Amino acid sequence: MIETVLKRDGRVVGFNKEKIAAAIRRAMLQTEKGEDDSLIGKIADRIEISGKRQMTVEEIQNCVEMELMKSTRKEVAKRYIAYRNQRDVARKAKTRDIFLEIIEAKSNDITRENANMNADTPAGMMMKFSSETTKPFVDDFLLKPETKSAVVGNYIHIHDKDYYPTKSLTCVQHPLDRILKYGFNAGHGESRPAKRIETASILGCISMETAQNEMHGGQAIPAFDFYLAPFVRKSFIEEVQVLEDLQSADYKHLYDAQIDDYVIKPLDGLTGEDRILQHAINRTVSRVHQSMEAFIHNMNTIHSRGGNQVVFSSINYGTDTSAEGRCVIREILKSTYDGVGNGSTAIFPIQIWKKKRGVSYLPDDRNYDLYCLACKVSARRFFPNFLNLDATFNQNEKWRADDPERYKYEVATMGCRTRVFENRFGEKTSIGRGNLSFTTINIVRLAIESMQVENLDDRLALFFSKLDNIMEITAAQLDERFNFQKTALAKQFPLLMSALWVGSDKLKPNDTIESVINQGTLGIGFIGLAECLVALVGKHHGESEEAQRLGIRIVTHMRDKANEFSERYQHNYSVLATPAEGLAGRFTRNDQKMFGKIAGVTDREYYTNSNHVPVYYKCSTMKKAQIEAPYHALTGGGHIFYVEMDGDATHNPEAVMAVVDLIDKYNLGYGSVNHNRNRCMDCGYENADKDLTTCPHCGGTNIDRLQRITGYLVGTTDRWNKAKLAELKDRVTHD
Repeated sequence: MIETVLKRDGRVVGFNKEKIAAAIRRAMLQTEKGEDDSLIGKIADRIEISGKRQMTVEEIQNCVEMELMKSTRKEVAKRYIAYRNQRDVARKAKTRDIFLEIIEAKSNDITRENANMNADTPAGMMMKFSSETTKPFVDDFLLKPETKSAVVGNYIHIHDKDYYPTKSLTCVQHPLDRILKYGFNAGHGESRPAKRIETASILGCISMETAQNEMHGGQAIPAFDFYLAPFVRKSFIEEVQVLEDLQSADYKHLYDAQIDDYVIKPLDGLTGEDRILQHAINRTVSRVHQSMEAFIHNMNTIHSRGGNQVVFSSINYGTDTSAEGRCVIREILKSTYDGVGNGSTAIFPIQIWKKKRGVSYLPDDRNYDLYCLACKVSARRFFPNFLNLDATFNQNEKWRADDPERYKYEVATMGCRTRVFENRFGEKTSIGRGNLSFTTINIVRLAIESMQVENLDDRLALFFSKLDNIMEITAAQLDERFNFQKTALAKQFPLLMSALWVGSDKLKPNDTIESVINQGTLGIGFIGLAECLVALVGKHHGESEEAQRLGIRIVTHMRDKANEFSERYQHNYSVLATPAEGLAGRFTRNDQKMFGKIAGVTDREYYTNSNHVPVYYKCSTMKKAQIEAPYHALTGGGHIFYVEMDGDATHNPEAVMAVVDLIDKYNLGYGSVNHNRNRCMDCGYENADKDLTTCPHCGGTNIDRLQRITGYLVGTTDRWNKAKLAELKDRVTHD
């Protein structure tokens, strides 16, 4: 006997026999003979008794068709089938409307879901067609009913759901030293090992561009300076050899010459081997600079996906104190400062300075001069961001200053904020590892549903009960996706599962990836802590110490539950301060439909990203750091601290250094500075004038503000969705 019905949207409801009777009656009324109550009752009773305990809507409708076909009223069956077809067409009309909006290049939240993608190009349109048709397939065939119900109910968002059927992973930190030493085969030809800096630079690009097509997230190089440093020396030796040939002399003893720094100096006044040595250094630095220019140019121009998408790329550097490593750092910074094309700011790679006391931060540190240069570049070009290796949660007990491979024990990050470091199943490192997938919880929704309880303790008890329930669903969904991902074969990811992912070198092409992917992480994200707190206690964490204590309690609770899930499911679960783009508005719109506009909660077009103080709340930089710092230790899956600067930061690197000092002082893990930067969309000219309307270079009036969105830069805000544009308008500076 049927007891429950599984609806198309994933909800489970009680069986109602009258709905079957009503559907048959509608079909009968469209025939000449009209309705037959006796037959209606018999069919409805027969289906109820003979059915399974739980059936889907489609299964019940199939049974109705069969019973009508067996009856004397076959004309009713035809009407019933026609009605079903009409309903199917109506349901598909939504997909048709979406396709037409893509075809007509309309600017909306579907075509502007990803600000780094141009959905107006043919390839971009194909990606959106694919994306919008794949998601329903996932809902219908790959998600459990309770998961689908949580998605439909606006409680969770499964990130990159359109990539779900591909079994792809999110992101990876490339062990570029392996690529440079051994080369690789990406399925369309082999790449030989690198011998000089130019080749090493190109292979770094190719590695990330190739892997981007095998994954749905970002690509990063965890130790850019360490990996490329050996090829500076190899290039230097080549330059010495050129001079040997020119002068028919033997300078082999200079191959291993002690070089304190690779700095271009005039040759005037130098003689003998001093002149030879400096000449080789000058030539080497020029080659390194050109290689860094090429690296940046390639990462901003070579499309790895449809929609004119370049690689979501990041590079981490700053702690290699060798002369060669310093040369790489200096020239990548100089190239970034100069800009690309007509002097435009490079959107990618996102660059991350690894700040370490005793290495790359304090005035007596070997790389302090490069740190100062990094701050100067960041003041003009937004990058590099700053990763705090001194944060208590970013340290590895194996790290030693005299270890030439200490980079293995330094945390690295994806530029947007994703962090992978701790590991239950292997070495504590970022290298060769990444996030597998992540799902975000709408904690605002849970708080709104708890608002009506007057007693605060009871209100919070209800909220935490709801949070536990949704976290259980989220953890189970991530485990379910993991079990789907692990069935993929190594040959499906030719580069990732042969040369990049830790342990993948042991896999054969037809092996599944199950034995290695548990080295990655599963992220449980959250959005809207500020709005959640307003719903629960009337103020957000920037306004109230009580709210701040509750915020820390909520995220601590989530962290503790993630640790519990790690034990139960035997995965690396972590809490992620979600970088929400399209999601920031989607959650809000759906909650507005259900609950209306609630002051301080749903009265804007967006929810605040993760644990940030709201962008519209005016406070000092120090206060913002104090408020957000405790959450960094709790969000092992990733986090970021932003400061909005007022005016032209180009000539004020000291302001950037002051922010890094706050990151150091308050134990923040990762941070960056936003500031004003105008860009002429006609010629690429940039400056920081506050109210620029006409380009002084070409006279054009098509001026855009270069801005950061969820961790990365976007060359034009034309591709931002409505919610993020509303957030941009609300942003205030921090004193």
